[in-house]
Amino acid sequence: MEILTGLATGFQAAFTPMNLLYCLIGVFIGTLIGVLPGLGPAATVAMLMPASFVLPPVSSLIMLAGIYYGAQYGGSTTSILVNLPGEASSIVTTLDGYQMALQGRAGVALATAAIGSFFAGTFATVVIAFFAPPLAKVALKFGAPEYFSLMVLGLIASIVLARGSLLKAIGMIILGLLLGIIGTDVNSGVQRYTFGFRELMDGIGFVPVAMGMFGLGEIILNLEREGVARRVIKEIKNLMPTREDWKRMVAPILRGTALGSFLGILPGGGALLSSFAAYSVEKKMSKHGDELGRGAIEGVAAPESANNAGAQTSFIPMLTLGIPTSPVMALMIGAMVIQGVQPGPSVMTEQPALFWGVIVSMWMGNFFLLILNLPMIGLWVRLCMVPYHLLYPAILVFCAIGVFTLSNSEFDVYLMAIFGILGYIFAKLDCEPAPMLLALILGPMMEEHLRRALVISRGDPMIFLTRPISLGILIVAAIALVVAVLPAIRIKREEAFKGD
Repeated sequence: MEILTGLATGFQAAFTPMNLLYCLIGVFIGTLIGVLPGLGPAATVAMLMPASFVLPPVSSLIMLAGIYYGAQYGGSTTSILVNLPGEASSIVTTLDGYQMALQGRAGVALATAAIGSFFAGTFATVVIAFFAPPLAKVALKFGAPEYFSLMVLGLIASIVLARGSLLKAIGMIILGLLLGIIGTDVNSGVQRYTFGFRELMDGIGFVPVAMGMFGLGEIILNLEREGVARRVIKEIKNLMPTREDWKRMVAPILRGTALGSFLGILPGGGALLSSFAAYSVEKKMSKHGDELGRGAIEGVAAPESANNAGAQTSFIPMLTLGIPTSPVMALMIGAMVIQGVQPGPSVMTEQPALFWGVIVSMWMGNFFLLILNLPMIGLWVRLCMVPYHLLYPAILVFCAIGVFTLSNSEFDVYLMAIFGILGYIFAKLDCEPAPMLLALILGPMMEEHLRRALVISRGDPMIFLTRPISLGILIVAAIALVVAVLPAIRIKREEAFKGD
């Protein structure tokens, strides 16, 4: 009954003309970003975040969420037509999608991706509606010690999230924590590591760092890669799958949806892991597993369903616990904080319109994506042919305008440029920026809850181990860390990173 009441609140909040418009804008921009190789949802959400601050919190989050799961739809288009994934989670789709396109079945491949994505997104929204409220109720029992332990788990999760070297991931977390303590100490009023810059008294802005690392750094990398030749499939024939295609795609869509819905909730899961896992499952379970990699429809249906389901269920830990499971979820938390919304379980009770409005908007977003993607395939094909050197000046201008208008400060633009160069250097050193960004967000909140907990216990750190929920969370964090450092797991992580 409570869920029905919440959904009624969500429909009332989401089905206003303004919120429907921003949902449509979000999913359209997300699809566009997914189609354009070299841009990702993280860079786009960071770029558009300043523009969203003039909107009410509900409209802002609906639009940013639409950009995220819309990019999962759009990424399949370039994977199929250009053999170049527009989004990291669409890498697997290139294996069979492009082969189908070469065989003259590009339309069927695109239709399969759209149908699988629509079903998975719709089902994942149901999962969020049923699982998020109970989790939020449990989290309402949290105090300062539990929140601190949860932040520790979040940082450990960012190690799991990162690809490649474990030591580099830990180093990026430490860098993020160090950047997070820059500014004025709330308790004593003492300035910390500002080096005389008045602009740093309030700390390093989250948006300039995100735009620099994910926007400018990515632009430099993409300009390096632009010379790679690619063949664009320009002719799209029949979109309608045959009866045999329907028989072969139904089971992979169901399996991919179930797997993605589960993996999306886990730290480090999300769309990327879901798509790879779904493809591996199809190789073992499908009757046509031996055809995968040679244009099998299962190789499009399963990963595309999984990555959309994973993208949407990753909102569960973000909305209920305030813990990001991916860089985009970290950006969403940053947007909530700047909008004056404290991420965590209190969102459901204090701002039910926002909590349920975002969930309900996903149903409409998935419907908009279905009616947008297939009729506009001709436009997406033409966009795939636009040279990147014509796109990046506009991206740079939008980034600079967005950062400047946030605080009317030139300093933030310079800061964005510095982190853009750092983002490029980190990419060359195979250092993932995601852990640093997560640590930058969680660090200040972690420090605040640590101090509160120690005040409650009069300086006794054992409070984190004597409270059952806090102890349980720390045990989970310890297990996750042990698993991450196991030699076999570590070697696989590094090999997978080099393989990308």
